[in-house]
Amino acid sequence: MPPISLAEPSGRYLSFEEREEIAILNAKGVGVRAIARQLGRDAGTISRELRRNAATRSGRIEYRATVAQWKAQEAAKRPKIAKLVRNERLRDYVQDRLAGGVTHPDGTPVAGPAAPAWKGLNKPRRQDRRWASSWSPEQISHRLRLDFPDDESMRISHEAIYQSLFIEGRGALKRELVACLRTGRALREPRERSRNKPQGHVSAEVVISQRPAEAQDRAVPGHWEGDLIIGTGRSAIGTLVERRSRTTILVHLPRLEGWGEQPPVKKGPSLGGYGAQAMNKALSASITSLPQQVRQTITWDRGKELSGHAQFTLETGTRVFFADPHSPWQRPTNENTNGVLRQYFPKGTDLSRWSANDLEAVAHTLNNRPRKVLGWRTPAEVFDEQLRSLEQAGVATTG
Repeated sequence: MPPISLAEPSGRYLSFEEREEIAILNAKGVGVRAIARQLGRDAGTISRELRRNAATRSGRIEYRATVAQWKAQEAAKRPKIAKLVRNERLRDYVQDRLAGGVTHPDGTPVAGPAAPAWKGLNKPRRQDRRWASSWSPEQISHRLRLDFPDDESMRISHEAIYQSLFIEGRGALKRELVACLRTGRALREPRERSRNKPQGHVSAEVVISQRPAEAQDRAVPGHWEGDLIIGTGRSAIGTLVERRSRTTILVHLPRLEGWGEQPPVKKGPSLGGYGAQAMNKALSASITSLPQQVRQTITWDRGKELSGHAQFTLETGTRVFFADPHSPWQRPTNENTNGVLRQYFPKGTDLSRWSANDLEAVAHTLNNRPRKVLGWRTPAEVFDEQLRSLEQAGVATTG
């Protein structure tokens, strides 16, 4: 047996005497919680100790204090070579999901904007950022278990990925890859989002309290949340997110003919591309490409762009409801998605530059990123499953 140190550790770590006591009680068949109570430790600490530091050399798992002490000391040695440095295959997987390119659904790459060079400062403000696949470290960490279920070497925690990005000297991931994170920040810090301003065009029949109860619990597909993300020069992109599958649709809103050629006219036609009529037309074209069963309702904020909601409902059969003033949490999925989209369409940039094909490519990228709330499946996978389920139900009903 290699030599072990019996020096008294800090109170945070188990001592050799405590490990001896654990070994004796465990041999007597005492339960984890009872051992924890006798030692004054958390039950999780005892459970992890028995699982991680047990002796396995004899072919069966047995907890021995000397072996456990040696294993704990080996695990505590620093510095260690980062896992992403040792495992090139794992590093390539992480970098590809974090910094991979954006593509159309057919696989054709999309160049995106000509982004400035990264200079190690905080996230870029009022300028373009490089478009990337930009899976979050948590998405990457959990998706590894689905893509490599039998390969234990392809495992890494999301915190290890963050530390490889944020901590100098790790040598695994390049520092400039922090620009591929959603916030683009070089350091972690909170972010405050602006609130929506209330408008007076909402009647009592279309407030969120009148929305069907089935839309609230996300059990039934077909209920969407929507909003605009605004750019400079009266440019905008419409966003729709399905509450159950988190599928994203981006609505192309090009400026209308005549914009910028003459001074704006008070109460004249809105040429920015997201007036009521233009919004209805673009939103209808996007939503009617889906079966009626998966476009039951849309919950919007109180912006004037959807003041023609009654006509929209008549044309599409999709009912529109409006969230309460200053209540973005009533559209949480859409608010979260808009935050992610700002990585591709930063505030203070002209959003009218991007074509419908560009928006489709970004939506395709978001819909093929694994989501924690979906059990690390992608929105596209869940939405396809919903469509197949509806088709089978229709066949059964017809038969």
